[in-house]
Amino acid sequence: MLRDGTITLPNDGSIVAMGEPRAEVDALLEAAGEATDPLQLSIQGLLVEAGERVILFDTGAGQAEWADGGRLPRSLQAAGVEPAQVTDVFISHLHGDHVGGLVDGDGRPAFANARVRMSEPEWAALQADEGQAALAQAIAPQVETFAPGAQDIVPGVSAVAVDGHTPGHSGYLVADGDARLLYIGDSAHHHVISVQRPRWTIQFDRDPVLAEDSREALLARLADESLMVSSPHFPFPGVGRIERRGDSFAWVPAQ
Repeated sequence: MLRDGTITLPNDGSIVAMGEPRAEVDALLEAAGEATDPLQLSIQGLLVEAGERVILFDTGAGQAEWADGGRLPRSLQAAGVEPAQVTDVFISHLHGDHVGGLVDGDGRPAFANARVRMSEPEWAALQADEGQAALAQAIAPQVETFAPGAQDIVPGVSAVAVDGHTPGHSGYLVADGDARLLYIGDSAHHHVISVQRPRWTIQFDRDPVLAEDSREALLARLADESLMVSSPHFPFPGVGRIERRGDSFAWVPAQ
């Protein structure tokens, strides 16, 4: 995992656990030994080296003013990889904390030799967003799209459609023999709130009810298949498993 930074959010019901009683949110966090306010979300990308491919999943927040980010390039170099060596960049969705690092400070592609891969609905949404016109123009020559849930986009990497957060939000299943890891994107944002209360919504979900359904179904799959999980927002490094706990779930970080 490649550290990029953090996002700080208030615990006031306006963004996370929208509309839920503050006392219930605090009790959930306190029972898990977590601070109640503010809420901290980590930002990180996943790096996978497979044969001749150097694959990056999401690119962090870049220099966005609303996040303390922009460390991913240094993290990449610390892992012994130069940006020019990255062959594929898989994008879960087009929110700024996932695509902010696609271009450098001058607006040029940060991974000049890579194919930038995302679902067809995500690319269509980006092209239709006037506020993202510069980004769309910068990366257009690199973009290759796939149908939601496409299998074996490159050897060992398949998309997992997780609807509701954005029009074409994707997780990615990475397989190497019997070993499997699922990069969940923004299917779940907070390692306690989103996992233990999957039907508590977050402001950033475009279709909250669909996102809740998708989150609950994905958590069930992760637990039932005992899949290794990689999250871009759970506490760094964001790798672990989901377990069933009663009628809900819990995040168990890897040791």
